[in-house]
Amino acid sequence: MALEDAKKQVDTAFTRESRRGLAFENAFGGATSFLRRSFTKDLTGVDLAVTGVPFDQAVTHRTGTRFGPRAIREASTLQPYDPPYGWGFDPLSDFAITDYGDLAFDYAKIPDFPAALHGHIKRILAAGPGTITLGGDHYITLPILQAYAEKFGPMRVIQFDAHSDLWADDDLTRIDHGTMMYKAVKQGFVDPAHSVQIGIRTECDDYLGFQVIDAPAVHRQSPKAVADQIRSIVGDGPCYLTFDIDALDPAFAPGTGTPVWGGLASWQAAAILRALAGIDLKGGDVVEVSPPYDPTGATAIMGAHVAMELICLYCWSRRA
Repeated sequence: MALEDAKKQVDTAFTRESRRGLAFENAFGGATSFLRRSFTKDLTGVDLAVTGVPFDQAVTHRTGTRFGPRAIREASTLQPYDPPYGWGFDPLSDFAITDYGDLAFDYAKIPDFPAALHGHIKRILAAGPGTITLGGDHYITLPILQAYAEKFGPMRVIQFDAHSDLWADDDLTRIDHGTMMYKAVKQGFVDPAHSVQIGIRTECDDYLGFQVIDAPAVHRQSPKAVADQIRSIVGDGPCYLTFDIDALDPAFAPGTGTPVWGGLASWQAAAILRALAGIDLKGGDVVEVSPPYDPTGATAIMGAHVAMELICLYCWSRRA
């Protein structure tokens, strides 16, 4: 869409005739769909659906990630004027990407939440597109992985995080963002032998077969070397990438519930993600962005950039 054409439009989140193309509206006005994509539940011909899950009732410390999807969307309005720098292609113009809106759930019926999210993702996958999910706390990855495993088999997981989320918890009725990956492994949603965690800097007694590239190991190496290790672990199979924003050092992402010092710099994360181009990414999420703890909005900006990189990774291997 050219600038002159944009001047004739009124809020392309609702009026865009094509689901492809850059956007040239004022970043400070209009509806905050992700990257100014069309808001729609019609997935006909859609390659990738972005959806939000404003859930934060599984946290061990500070709530606030229920506001994450809205903040990430708002931050993303700075990005759709140009193709993403350094990728060499424009996923917004080459692929049909839409904003599917947020999961609707009853906040007062927490036990019903996992099934609601599982069904939400399953419906999108059944229609054809992959998903990029904006969280929400990290528990949301468990029902999402369930839906993915039902379609693709046990997923190879790439997890950027300060915490392993592998603490033992065999009570399936508990909803906890610190034990959800343990449950995902135990329920067969994850293939741990081909999965990896990056940026870990808290103790864990048993990684259940996950390979770990902890934060000090990242700092000792180049981003390309880290990405090469990830590739060697994940291989060519279908994978899912979950990015907990606390993988970043609090200097770059203070707005999160359980910040831990010594994390990745934003440039390291960006370079590692870029160097993963070509993996068979089926979907991903960005979680634990908690706007109340970052009045600058920097953490939401980080989340929006991570989500864009996930879009690029998803689209890279699907280019004509």
